[in-house]
Amino acid sequence: MNRSIARRLAMMFALVALSVFTLVGSGLFLVMRAQLDHHLRESLDDRMEIAKIIVSHSITSEKWRMAREKLTDMSPRDGTTIYSVSSTDPAFHYGQPVQGRVTDSWPGGYTRVQPDVGQAMLTNTVSIPASGVRPAVQLQVAASCQPNVRTMRAFGAALAALSALGSLAVLLLSYSVTRIGLAPLRRLTKDASEVSPNNRSQRLNTASLPLELNDLANSFNGALERLDGAYGRLESFNADVAHELRTPVTILIGQTEVALTRNRSVDDLRHTLQSNLEEFERMRAIINDMLFLARADQGERATGLVEVSLAAEVARTLEFLEIPFEEAHVRAVSRGDAVALVNRSLFGRACTNLLMNAIQHCAPHDTVRVTIAREEDQVRIAVGNPGPPIDPSTLDHLFDRFYRAEESRTNSRENHGLGLAIVKAIAEMHRGTVSVESADGVNTFAFSVDASRIDLQGVRETAVTVERNVSGVGSASCINGAHKVTAEPAPAGRMTM
Repeated sequence: MNRSIARRLAMMFALVALSVFTLVGSGLFLVMRAQLDHHLRESLDDRMEIAKIIVSHSITSEKWRMAREKLTDMSPRDGTTIYSVSSTDPAFHYGQPVQGRVTDSWPGGYTRVQPDVGQAMLTNTVSIPASGVRPAVQLQVAASCQPNVRTMRAFGAALAALSALGSLAVLLLSYSVTRIGLAPLRRLTKDASEVSPNNRSQRLNTASLPLELNDLANSFNGALERLDGAYGRLESFNADVAHELRTPVTILIGQTEVALTRNRSVDDLRHTLQSNLEEFERMRAIINDMLFLARADQGERATGLVEVSLAAEVARTLEFLEIPFEEAHVRAVSRGDAVALVNRSLFGRACTNLLMNAIQHCAPHDTVRVTIAREEDQVRIAVGNPGPPIDPSTLDHLFDRFYRAEESRTNSRENHGLGLAIVKAIAEMHRGTVSVESADGVNTFAFSVDASRIDLQGVRETAVTVERNVSGVGSASCINGAHKVTAEPAPAGRMTM
């Protein structure tokens, strides 16, 4: 069951107040009782001194008779004070000593006695030596504790009532104060309730919030920003997917309709089916890439990591892309090396996408340069190719899904705009990043992978150069289409492996 914060805080404050009132009241009660007992003992001392003087001067029978009369006059009729004298001579007796169960005692001979019948009495007994005809006697003075008991009962009841009333007042006042204090939270809730898919730009107003709620509001606004961005990307992604799939579907429908308009030969039908198959392959590639990116968006990390030489993996990718390089009359050079834990399949896919992107935007006889370098806890793989400069406003979007900088770079029939997005996803799965630079006539696309778990001790620093030359270019470093790999000293200021 959900409970109000104001009520909960009010109850907590009331309990705290009740605890404090109880503690303070208990202290006051104990102090009050101690003071009353102290005053009763002082009063008893005064009466004892008077009675002691009277008895001490009773050295004859006549004076003892007068002493008995004085003690009788000093004894109140309500029995709140009792005097008694005991001795071996029955003639020097007065009253009856208080007897009963001793419930408390203090230094100086003071005792609290609870008789079998009647009220508790505070007693004190002194011995008076013999004088004249009077033998040694025991003088006892007793004072009733009932006034103190009545006072303490009234005082305790007053404390209990005041504590209860005070706690109730704290409960009511704290509830009101808490509601006033939680007013910014109610405004925050109202602002949050106004956020909707149709009003995604709505944000919480943090200008008038207290410090305790400011961080919460800023965190919530940050979450709204991320959700807004994700929602926007999802809308754009859905629109791009619909656009990309609409083209091959339209082609398939058109070709099929044309084929059905009249009777076709086997060769014509085979040609139509081959064309349709190409479109189906394109659709399958788009769907597979979309599924891969969806898994990456869910935070999936690369598994099956193995420690490999990245230069060897790049060389393997260059060998795989030998035909595209030859057809484009482009030369590839890979320089540098490093050791990292990667998923070889994913790493090769990222390299393939970057190299294919470079081939598509290279002129014949250009050189694509692959550079591998360690930068702190990351290994950066950069692919640079000569080409016209890229508009700086588009650099931050080149790794977005389905993004194409300009119509001349689309290659819509061969490229569906997910290659660089997949590179970014693979880099993030390896705890890395992506970047793009366009300067001095060279466009460089790069991604990095985590290398913090690789022990560098004892690893020799080298720079490995791998060259791929294609037909039409010609080079002594290419023999029968094979790679030429040479080791060179590492450049100063750069650590490679």
